[in-house]
Amino acid sequence: MNKTVFYLSQLFLFLLATLAARSQSGISGEFKVDYVPFSKYVRPIDSTKTDAESNFKRAQIAFEIPLSLKMDKYNHPRLWSLIANGSYAKMENRNYNIQDLPAEFQGGFPNELLNTQIGIKHIRSISSSWSLFIMASVGIYTDMVEINKDDVLMQGGVLFIKQFNPNLALGVGPVLTNSFGVPMVLPGIYFNWESRGALHFKVAFPEGVELGYRMNDNFDLKLVGELSGMTAETKIGNKSSLLGYQQIIAGLRPQLKFGEHWTLEPTAGTTLVRNFSTTNRKIKDIFKEKDIADPRFTTTFYGALALKWKF
Repeated sequence: MNKTVFYLSQLFLFLLATLAARSQSGISGEFKVDYVPFSKYVRPIDSTKTDAESNFKRAQIAFEIPLSLKMDKYNHPRLWSLIANGSYAKMENRNYNIQDLPAEFQGGFPNELLNTQIGIKHIRSISSSWSLFIMASVGIYTDMVEINKDDVLMQGGVLFIKQFNPNLALGVGPVLTNSFGVPMVLPGIYFNWESRGALHFKVAFPEGVELGYRMNDNFDLKLVGELSGMTAETKIGNKSSLLGYQQIIAGLRPQLKFGEHWTLEPTAGTTLVRNFSTTNRKIKDIFKEKDIADPRFTTTFYGALALKWKF
């Protein structure tokens, strides 16, 4: 995956997550842990599988607290809410030879990553089928080696969303970020297509896809494919750079509802893509491709457990 596509995807994933509960009138949230066991490091210069290996363990938590919610003349919500989330990942790296690592990773792969952010979102209708979504956030994205002002990333966005029917929506608009050093405007995209029958599907860009069968009101069995990752500011040659960890997984996810407020979602599957990448925080390097592929890892098991709530 192009590294810039990944960084942009992380911005859009936040937008998508904040849109997900747009009509929720109470506090909602999610706590999730996921685990990738040790898998072999693939040397990028010649795609050779080495004896070196790394794992990945992560805990994530997210909250949304509505500050104001009113229904407008179209019977659509006009919502202001506070959003906050955090992710902490721990990695073990063993049996690495320095000569097998790319130049930007001569100090080895990171052992820890921390992403935290807090923000405000606003959703309102501008017609019976169009709505406006506004978001602004600030967060810390660090590899925990040193936390300073360079680790503080800000972003904001305005999306114009067309609801073609209850199952299909498309949104576009500008996203402002300082991820690449100076504030700059990038294109933002929101796409959501889903069906609501017993046999149902969902396609959300860039979050992923799912196909499920709802057996009853409390149990839903899904096949899922998802993109996720983490971003951190790091120093390479005393220059501020962005480090990205990214993974694409496929798996089986049963969804179990307990009463009106709680949902449990375990996931078991496999990693399809898992790699690290870096880019300079310079505008000229946004779409610059490297001569050598990003360091990656072999396919292995993936497991996760998520607890969601809505009040």
